[in-house]
Amino acid sequence: MDVNSMRLFATALVMGLGTLGPGLAIGWIGSKSVEAIGRNPEASSKVQTMAILAIAFAEAVAIYALVIALIVKFVG
Repeated sequence: MDVNSMRLFATALVMGLGTLGPGLAIGWIGSKSVEAIGRNPEASSKVQTMAILAIAFAEAVAIYALVIALIVKFVG
């Protein structure tokens, strides 16, 4: 294995594992927020606001993984 193929494998590994957690978290947040709105429709605006905020924080982890993958691919 040469250095370039190892670098590409590391990039794929970082992106694959780095987006697995946020993907699961976003699905779980969406599921629970729909369930909460179904149980209490009057609180839908509060639940929606908190769900969007939580999804944004989970998505930030995936963006960090993207930055690390780009660093591994292009620097070094």
